[in-house]
Amino acid sequence: MGSGALEITQTLAIPETELIERFVRAAGPGGQNVNKVSTAVELRFDIAQSPSLPEAVRERLLAKRDRRLTDEGVLIIAAQRFRTQDRNRQDARERLASFIAGGLAAPKPRIATRPSRAAKARRLDAKNQRSQIKRGRSQKSHWE
Repeated sequence: MGSGALEITQTLAIPETELIERFVRAAGPGGQNVNKVSTAVELRFDIAQSPSLPEAVRERLLAKRDRRLTDEGVLIIAAQRFRTQDRNRQDARERLASFIAGGLAAPKPRIATRPSRAAKARRLDAKNQRSQIKRGRSQKSHWE
């Protein structure tokens, strides 16, 4: 699967030289093969030093709070869902592509709004009704 580049969109592709793959032994199912064959893939991509990413996308990706992202700005994706090395490699690349695609779109800025008068009234009515329910629980009943 050495296709040369990982295509994210028609205008953005990550060259093969920027991806570092390491093959390790996987945990989980696989029978006797699991102890002999390195089928799990650890894919590393240096977001901070990548020349192929636009600056705005790089900043958005580094700002994400993702446990797979190191302090140096390297994204580490471990793939061991499947029993074959090729399928795990493909899975890791797909996950990398979706991670980068998530940083392509700039988030829409939030516009501060105020609640309407009717919304305030509904909120206060609901609070008052809840208060009446609780007050009714605390009063002694006439049977005691």
